[in-house]
Amino acid sequence: MIPVISTSAKAGASRISLSIDGVPLRRYIELVTTLAERNIKARYRGSVLGVFWSLSNPLIMAGVYTLVFGTAFMPYFGGSLVNYALACFTGLVVITFFSQASGQALQSVVSNGSLVNKVRVPLSVFPIATVAANLIQFVIGVVPVLVLVTAFVSHRLENVALLIVPATALLLVTVGASLVVSALFIYFRDLPYIYELVVFLLWMMSPVFYPVEIVPQKLKPYVELNPIAAIVTDIRQLAFNQGHIHLQAVALPLLTGAVTVVAGAVIFVALQRHAMDLL
Repeated sequence: MIPVISTSAKAGASRISLSIDGVPLRRYIELVTTLAERNIKARYRGSVLGVFWSLSNPLIMAGVYTLVFGTAFMPYFGGSLVNYALACFTGLVVITFFSQASGQALQSVVSNGSLVNKVRVPLSVFPIATVAANLIQFVIGVVPVLVLVTAFVSHRLENVALLIVPATALLLVTVGASLVVSALFIYFRDLPYIYELVVFLLWMMSPVFYPVEIVPQKLKPYVELNPIAAIVTDIRQLAFNQGHIHLQAVALPLLTGAVTVVAGAVIFVALQRHAMDLL
């Protein structure tokens, strides 16, 4: 799915077009949009709240964590249970988006195998469309809450604007992981069980319900290697830090996300070569 720039000459004029998997970019975007819309409609058909259900799990889990760990950890959040609950929420929406989007994308190519065998469709549109569907519900249901929390707690409009940086990093990391697991699942059908364990480890290694300050010094290097942990930390810094934010620290997860999505694309292209024989 690596973009390719092609040049064609017609009537003495040169025209440059961008394509992905041999499909013009415009057509590729149309396919992703159509599949994402179908995904959302199928998921929330007959639902009253629709995409706003994406808030239910983080809100409930934040409440549970506050009841269990709030008293112990609230000193790290200004001595406020409310701040601790909001911190849990910010961490939970990040890990929930990553786990749900990549987990659903894992089986997206295989589950559409019958369609691929009938119609020539780039395989990469399926995991990308799955992430896009989750992104839509994230933007509609979660982002407004993150914006309000950041605006009212940090009292800095620039912090609200900077939320786009870790949010973009989260999207890139999720796309990269989704491409890898969706391609691997074509060959290894036991992957969902392994990936559940991987996501659980990422969850435990991210400061979702605990402050990063309590992580033992020996384990901090491993936590810092976790891109999800860096994104959670950056969003919390923006939401709760009333001082100035260092752009270098905020932008680091963005660089990690860019590397992840490029690596994911390269792995997907390498693995999809013999995929048609297994779908």
